[in-house]
Amino acid sequence: MPPALIRRIILCLLIAAPAVVVRVAGIEIAPVVELVLFGAAIVAAAFLLAWAAEAAQKDIAGALAIALLALIAVLPEYAVDLYYAYRSGSDPQYLHFAAANMTGSNRLLLGFGWPLVVIIALLVAYRVSKRTGGPVNRALQLSGESRMDIGFLVILALIAFIIPLIGSIPLWFGIGLIVIFGLYLWRAGQGADNSDEEFVGAAALIVSMPTRARRITVVAMFIVSAAIILTSAEPFAEALVASGSTLGIDSYFLVQWLAPLASESPEFIIAAMFALRGLGGAAIATLIASKVNQWSLLVGSLPVAHFLGGGDTMLPLDARQVEEFTLTATQTILGVAIILALRFHWIPAVGLAALFGVQFFVTDTTGRYVLSAIQVVLAIIFLIIHRRDIIPTLAAPFRRTTQLTGASAERTDPAEAGATTGPRA
Repeated sequence: MPPALIRRIILCLLIAAPAVVVRVAGIEIAPVVELVLFGAAIVAAAFLLAWAAEAAQKDIAGALAIALLALIAVLPEYAVDLYYAYRSGSDPQYLHFAAANMTGSNRLLLGFGWPLVVIIALLVAYRVSKRTGGPVNRALQLSGESRMDIGFLVILALIAFIIPLIGSIPLWFGIGLIVIFGLYLWRAGQGADNSDEEFVGAAALIVSMPTRARRITVVAMFIVSAAIILTSAEPFAEALVASGSTLGIDSYFLVQWLAPLASESPEFIIAAMFALRGLGGAAIATLIASKVNQWSLLVGSLPVAHFLGGGDTMLPLDARQVEEFTLTATQTILGVAIILALRFHWIPAVGLAALFGVQFFVTDTTGRYVLSAIQVVLAIIFLIIHRRDIIPTLAAPFRRTTQLTGASAERTDPAEAGATTGPRA
């Protein structure tokens, strides 16, 4: 095993060790200290998980690798969110936390993650064009294979509006979303095989190992990181709620934003590293796939966890969660409307980030619904602009992957297609 990889793994294990010791020994400490301790352990485990998942693509090629990487990368988030949903089945005070983590992470991914990747990728492309004297790229070009992911995301985003309309997530609805996720994985598994994957950081060190040693290392990292996450998820989730009261901060706010920030930070860092290497297409493809599994598997699992925890066959949502789901669903519709043509211009990217930032200052119900309406209006404008791509995108999940390039890929400006495309991760 490369010494550089050993050092990184040891650092993550040292960060996670105090939390494991406290949990195993049953030591009682202050909620805020628990929050920091177990939060750090989840972040460390998430890095191990992300490195292993990325390296696993060496043995799992094509679009399926993207889908599995996106799924594995958000497992820490699943652990926390499903814990709240499970507890809500027997303790009603956890009901309003059940979907908080999901809506926060969903909006964080699109409102911060997507623009971050686009801006970094375009800045890198700008530096390359200045050095080579080539044309300046103003849009990140997505691979034609991404149309299938976007197609699934469009369908899921439209279905998501059922949730705020009925004010709950029924068990049958959740099972249906899980079935859609299974269909998505099956379709991803039929994707084209890419043998030229690029790896960065710790994943590159793992991939450089002999095949047998690499696979053993990946499996071991999966097991260790999963054990740390399962050990830390419950106390971290409880500490989030308790720390809100201790610090005088709304516990809902901590659950909605602090937990996703901790669990998704490795994914953002890896995506940023890909973008810095000129592989913006690979980075955004992973983040789009993450949105697909959030709207399908994660949301679908919430009523299942609630039911298994002793609840009814329906996960009820209060007025605040209905508001949050509406804001999240409209943001998703806007995001997919922007990238329908498989191009992500820097101006819409900045606009998405700005709208995401505004929501932290617009906290009243009326303001949130006005913001949702603004996102819908902007989405309609982009849908009109990209109207020729609507049907190909909606049909993409049901077509063979080799047919997914579509008309928009053929219309791409050559000046926008160069350094920003990059191979799939």
